Amino acid sequence: LQLVESGGGLVQPGGSLRLSCAASGHTLDDYAIGWFRQAPGKEREGVSCIRSRGGSTNYADSVKGRFTISRDNAKNTVYLQMNSLKPEDTAVYYCAADPTGLCVIYDYWGQGTQVAVSS
Repeated sequence: LQLVESGGGLVQPGGSLRLSCAASGHTLDDYAIGWFRQAPGKEREGVSCIRSRGGSTNYADSVKGRFTISRDNAKNTVYLQMNSLKPEDTAVYYCAADPTGLCVIYDYWGQGTQVAVSS
């Protein structure tokens, strides 16, 4: 399974971006997909995750109400819609796949996409 993130870029505070995590080599149907981010000088943190069965989701408190994770299994892609972006959202964003489907153990990682929020 290979994961490729896209959709990052520079956006002003209050703006929006939609990140994509496209998979190849295996269908994503059985995987939970998580989004993580790492800002300079900080540890990586979990942002959101969507499970494989039923598609239930969870979010970090810092992004609740602003970010939405979704999956399109037909396109083998998971999205992270980010609205009302803040400078503190600046980071490299990674997606990762959990073969248990439960958002607990991530065995596959993408290369990351940079998000910068600045005026």
